[in-house]
Amino acid sequence: MSQKYRIGIIGCGGIANGKHLPSLAKLPNVELVAFCDIVIERAEKAKEQYGSGDACVYQDYRELLKDSSLDIVHVCTPNDSHADITIDALEAGKHVMCEKPMAKTSVDARRMVDAAKRTGKKLTIGYNNRFRSDSQYLKKLCEDGELGEVYFAKAHAIRRRAVPTWGVFLDEEKQGGGPLIDIGTHALDLTLWMMDNYKPKVVLGTSYHKLSHRANAANAWGPWDPAKFTVEDSAFGMITMENGATIILESSWALNTLEVDEAKCTLSGTEGGADMKDGLRINGEKNSRLYTQNIELSSGGVAFYEGASENAPDLEMRMWIDAIENDKDPVVTPEQALVVSEILEAIYESAKTGKAVYLNEEK
Repeated sequence: MSQKYRIGIIGCGGIANGKHLPSLAKLPNVELVAFCDIVIERAEKAKEQYGSGDACVYQDYRELLKDSSLDIVHVCTPNDSHADITIDALEAGKHVMCEKPMAKTSVDARRMVDAAKRTGKKLTIGYNNRFRSDSQYLKKLCEDGELGEVYFAKAHAIRRRAVPTWGVFLDEEKQGGGPLIDIGTHALDLTLWMMDNYKPKVVLGTSYHKLSHRANAANAWGPWDPAKFTVEDSAFGMITMENGATIILESSWALNTLEVDEAKCTLSGTEGGADMKDGLRINGEKNSRLYTQNIELSSGGVAFYEGASENAPDLEMRMWIDAIENDKDPVVTPEQALVVSEILEAIYESAKTGKAVYLNEEK
């Protein structure tokens, strides 16, 4: 009989309530037994809705980590606290799922990888877009060699005007950046995963503060305060990998464009191509003729795993618990997430200096 895994949630805000808690609550082999938030009322509300009979509430995550009965901790806090909380949780003997991005800096992300190795505990990062049905289908095509060698790709994270005006999204000190580290991170993770290529060589980037200074601007979530908008509103990067492959990364919360795509990628390989821009489309050549195939996918079901049809967050949580239960690597490994952080940081550095940033150079 499977054991019941006891889980603690650190940070009971939007991402915890929008993804982690409702999906974890559906799993029969977990118990949500500890809730922590600096705003104690949020922790109490989460406990009331999702907690087990013996669930506890905390305002200091260090007190939560003293509970030796906890098996797993989910870190759902602002970016600047990801590393310290995750490392403390790993060293307290807990497996950890940390929300994306892995950390505010690549140095902190590396510390997290090292802590997971040192403690022998599992660590994963919340890149939930890998678990969408179109992502799962395209990944299988890539693994089967249908596209051949993917040598050019685009990672799309573009919003026309959808700046998140709540929480600390606009605070560079707390977040480390704007749309690049917020939504660009999803698109980049998805693209690297499809390519199975985690060896970047050189990065060139640009970032912009072109619309952030405007007061009373049209925005999906209401106008932002220009005085508090300390992060970029757009950022773009070109990444050249060690094998010569090229990735173009585009990210923006506010861009005057009708080409709007988020957490999607375009792939070009030697045997075929694919994109997620209008559903999932595959293109290639057969019998000396070009073809385009539109792949029809159900709204949530994934054919490659047993069980009922699941949405992306549900599948993400189930596969995470399965990795712990069966002692295997999680779908998102910390080493993969570290590369994403290194590339994002290099784009920011290149944007500031105007120079290319070389990664993985021998010292």
